[in-house]
Amino acid sequence: MKRILPAALLALSLAVVTGCDGSGGGGDAEQANKATGPITIWLSNNQEELTWGKAMVASWNSQHADQKITAQEIPAGKSSEEVIGAAITAGNAPCLIWNTAPAAIPQFQKQGGLVALDSFDGGAQYVTDRTGETAEQYKSPDGKFYQLPWKSNPVRIIYNKDIFAKAGLDPEKPALSTYDEFLAAARKIKSSGAAQAAIYPAPSSEFFQSWFDFYPLFAAETDGNQLVKDNKAQFNTPQGLAVANFWKTMYDEGLSPKEMYNGDSFADKKAAMAIVGPWAIKVYGNKVKWGTVPVPTSTGKPAEQIKTFSDAKNVAMYSACQNRATAWEVMKFATSQDQDGKFLEATGQMPLRKDLETTYADYFAKNAAYKPFADQVANTVEVPNVPNSVAIWQAFRDAYSESVIFGKTPVADAFSGAAQKVDQLASGS
Repeated sequence: MKRILPAALLALSLAVVTGCDGSGGGGDAEQANKATGPITIWLSNNQEELTWGKAMVASWNSQHADQKITAQEIPAGKSSEEVIGAAITAGNAPCLIWNTAPAAIPQFQKQGGLVALDSFDGGAQYVTDRTGETAEQYKSPDGKFYQLPWKSNPVRIIYNKDIFAKAGLDPEKPALSTYDEFLAAARKIKSSGAAQAAIYPAPSSEFFQSWFDFYPLFAAETDGNQLVKDNKAQFNTPQGLAVANFWKTMYDEGLSPKEMYNGDSFADKKAAMAIVGPWAIKVYGNKVKWGTVPVPTSTGKPAEQIKTFSDAKNVAMYSACQNRATAWEVMKFATSQDQDGKFLEATGQMPLRKDLETTYADYFAKNAAYKPFADQVANTVEVPNVPNSVAIWQAFRDAYSESVIFGKTPVADAFSGAAQKVDQLASGS
């Protein structure tokens, strides 16, 4: 499925550039941390985020004539991360970038391109106070924060009510909570001709595609395990194999196609379901009569217990920044309760803020469709912050594609081999 908003569109193939390991800045870091003055920031090119970003900048600049922000969109390139990686290497990265991918943090840190937020008075405390327990997932292996958790798009199953009704399924309370129920519904959709596919994840080999098929179900099945923990792969387990075999059945029976679809299969009504975040509400709007449910688990766990993939994008400070004291104040200003509320209103994406629903109770009362996504913000699972993050995901995706999607290798064999590679990569070797 072609994804629409940048939270899911980012092609995160990183330019692998070696560099020093560290929090950036060299001998001038202490001086830079105390310096104030003008700064440059980069914003996502998503129109709604740009609108919010420009208003945030205008609000800051109206109060800080001597510390003005110059904002621009992330420059065009093969991927945002390649552009950022090249800027780090060239020493001309901006002070702050909104939309920094958590999977890219280990590489940017390895390049010496990031500033540890712990280096500011109260820095780590601000992150944990705003984000709550979820913040732990965003720490680097050295125990420091090189990213400020900013926004989340917790993923759920979205389904087309009209297609479900055509297939003889309950469009208001569909039985999709267990693998068996999901497969039964998928078979009815296919056999009835209600849609070409039950659900149509992208079957392509990019490393991040696993975030929108395997990983949400793995997070749910394992009560929140990440792909890697303590430098060891977690997917070569009974739970990981159960998730893989569920998807393998979907592909083997033609319920999920093995060919790429050039477009949005859900919007085009080629697929009855999709895995999406709250960004989808604005995209599909009234074009599709839709509902959402949590991702399935083997036993049908209660909705409030289900973990899912966060699809987060964060804010990071880059070591080329000379006026870091200003940059730190801007980070806090832009992630304040007031600005988070304006961001939520503008985009429908979820600020990574504890007590989200009570803090913005009026918003969710007026926008009830967003509440199920908000319910899951505290139950999100991030990509592991480990060395060789992208290479780890690529090794997993290659094994998954070969075994689950295309059936060239038994799943157990493919996962066993991938686990060995991942263990080696996660150890930093």
